[in-house]
Amino acid sequence: MIVVAGLVVLAAAVAAFGPVGMVLRMLAMPLRRPEPHVLVGTFNGVGLITVAALPVAALAVWLLARRRRAAGVPSAWRMSLAEVGLVYGTVPWVWMILLPGDENGAVVNLVPLRDLLAMDTGQIVGNLLVFAALGFLAPLRFAALASVPRVMALAAGCSVLVETAQYVLRLDRVSSVDDVLLNTAGAGLAALASRYWWRGASPASAPVSMR
Repeated sequence: MIVVAGLVVLAAAVAAFGPVGMVLRMLAMPLRRPEPHVLVGTFNGVGLITVAALPVAALAVWLLARRRRAAGVPSAWRMSLAEVGLVYGTVPWVWMILLPGDENGAVVNLVPLRDLLAMDTGQIVGNLLVFAALGFLAPLRFAALASVPRVMALAAGCSVLVETAQYVLRLDRVSSVDDVLLNTAGAGLAALASRYWWRGASPASAPVSMR
């Protein structure tokens, strides 16, 4: 189930940034200049690192699950997949958001829907995916988050922190309320997509709640 969700997120990312061939060419660009600032300071570099880190993430899942199974922990694979997937599916997006932009100084927009109307499809889908992994997997791992409003509140809080960091760090990016709204909506939709499996999130799962 989590693998299928990962493929859906990957397909959405490809749809956001272009055909498969274009995405592969983008990922290959940092290899032409494999310098530190290219690898960690550009979208293409972060994308390449994310793809390269997939085997490491899979190994981490296996090691965590094996350790938990040896200790007799129920749902060892589910817990391990959720934890690693949450980190793997969220950190790269936040990393890219905190890269320097091309605005002339820090820009803040607190008027809802103003920026949304000017966004292209890639920007909208990208914003929806930022905390999608959190929305999908956090309720599976933490029974206290088995609630759509709670997941959305958590995503909104995380998004506000990221947008505030963009402004405080003077990253020449737009800190927009519309980004917060899209990040939150993406987490909420992802939470709804995984709602069927919430009850098995942990041995002490709380009742599923929409409140």
